[in-house]
Amino acid sequence: MNKVEALPIEFKPGDKWDYRNTNYLLLGVIIHRVMGSFYADYLQQRIFKPLGMSSTRLISEADIIPNRSSGYEIKGDKIQNQSWVSPTFNSTADGALYFNVLDLAKWDEALYGTKLLKQASLDKLWTVFLLNDGKPNSANYGFGWEINSVNGHKQIDHGGAWQGFRCHILRYPDDSVSVVVLANSDSASPEQFAHVIAGIVNPAVELPKLVAIEDKQPELARRLSAFLGQVASGKVDKDQVSPRLAGLLTPEVIETVAGELKPVWPADALTLVSRKENDGITVSRYRIVKGNESRIVRFGLGADGKVATVGIQPDPDVR
Repeated sequence: MNKVEALPIEFKPGDKWDYRNTNYLLLGVIIHRVMGSFYADYLQQRIFKPLGMSSTRLISEADIIPNRSSGYEIKGDKIQNQSWVSPTFNSTADGALYFNVLDLAKWDEALYGTKLLKQASLDKLWTVFLLNDGKPNSANYGFGWEINSVNGHKQIDHGGAWQGFRCHILRYPDDSVSVVVLANSDSASPEQFAHVIAGIVNPAVELPKLVAIEDKQPELARRLSAFLGQVASGKVDKDQVSPRLAGLLTPEVIETVAGELKPVWPADALTLVSRKENDGITVSRYRIVKGNESRIVRFGLGADGKVATVGIQPDPDVR
């Protein structure tokens, strides 16, 4: 807690929005202090046991757990076991849970009723939090869920990643459609799988195709090309990125992103498919094509001209 208390306040509460695992860590501390029990024990008592989620529990490297999967990471062209982390990182409320799809089906079913929470509380979970200026936050975030719509159908979802695992839960409550995808590879794209599966179950929620649009700021594409060239070479100029992104771009992360980029770089074609402003950051998505391979790259540039965010994912229109 001393380290958390020493962190600087980034902005006045409610003025902006940004995801931070630290907030969930603090939530676990609050649960402990208010309820008098460790947050994981509290979850077992109040949620997992009542719902019959018998496989769900806090991560433990020491316990022998039947049918436990291993997490894997891709480093360059090699697949290896998940990186070791201190057990203390697996005892906070920002994730660190074992579960399976059968247990998550029970969790999903409970969210359709009021066995765990009153309807008023559930409604708060799935309502976009308004900032101090009365406008929705930039991520359409509620209380632990992202809230959006696809073709007029309400969508609530969230993803997670830790130690060689990735997961995504995608819910269309008005259609009684929920999809959970669990993967034991850090290079997997469970969100894409979830959307494709949901669209197969109910074509009404199939995501629109990403089509090329006119690029009225071609200089952004040039900045992206230069940045991806740096990533491919393994050497990123930290002066050209935001302080937060600079802290995230460790040599290991750069190596991982370079591996994801390799099939499509240098690219044969780069086309803009979407662009919007989020909290002063111009966020563009491009389709990058090389031969028969294609990827979607998310590229955010701040008002200061520095790269604020970047991400690579499979092309959702290629299956």
